[in-house]
Amino acid sequence: MENRQKLRDLLMEVLLLTDEEFSFDLKREQVETWDSLAVVAIAAGIDETFGYHFTPDEAVGLTGVRDIINILEREGIRFAEA
Repeated sequence: MENRQKLRDLLMEVLLLTDEEFSFDLKREQVETWDSLAVVAIAAGIDETFGYHFTPDEAVGLTGVRDIINILEREGIRFAEA
């Protein structure tokens, strides 16, 4: 499974989103379930799925899905055009 799909699956599960609700352009303020507990779950899922451990500042500073992709790509984890 490609990284893009892995991230999509993870975020849809943690944030309780449907296919129709998910977008790679999704912002945190657009998702009611993207609260502090979701941030912890996202960070844990990223660590488990991609082997990258967010710093606390990175985790709380996430403003959207693109932030996650940008951080992971900066660490050498590649995504197909999302």
